[in-house]
Amino acid sequence: MISNFDKLCVDLEKQELEAPTGVASPSTYAQLLVIYLYQNDLCNAKFLWKRIPQSITSSNPEITAIWAVGQKMWKKDLAGTYQALASYNWTEPVANIIRALEERVRERAFYLIGRSYNSISLDTVVSMTGLSRDAVLRACAERKWTLREDGVTVDPTPPAQPTPLHTSSEDQLFKLTEFVTFLEN
Repeated sequence: MISNFDKLCVDLEKQELEAPTGVASPSTYAQLLVIYLYQNDLCNAKFLWKRIPQSITSSNPEITAIWAVGQKMWKKDLAGTYQALASYNWTEPVANIIRALEERVRERAFYLIGRSYNSISLDTVVSMTGLSRDAVLRACAERKWTLREDGVTVDPTPPAQPTPLHTSSEDQLFKLTEFVTFLEN
């Protein structure tokens, strides 16, 4: 299933490639840069930033602000990422993608916390998710994470892992043997 952002990404890449002068519009660059960040495709975001003409980046503070978010993501600075996201008054249509990006970064942080920690301080969760203390407490309760009696330590529950679709080597060999036998007949 392809998401709306994936489709928009393909359309924007096409617009960039087919730009009559070889230079796309600032709006195209801004949206594409944010979508790459949304997709956590930091390499493509960095390459896009490098190929945007200097005249566009210097005259469009929104594109520079988007790249500031990308730099924080590149450095895995979650607290800095949330600060960079909140430090600019985003315009449409970029604002819509920015909101989705912020939510995705936050969900990724919760997922990583759940997978990586047996216990973690509430203040660290606040920093890693960019939420207020009350919002973190609600989010932890929704995830069935336990707040210890000290009121400052959270015990995350690991996220549910999908059942792997691995088959044993013997099963694979059996299927291959059946297939070869079928082809020989």
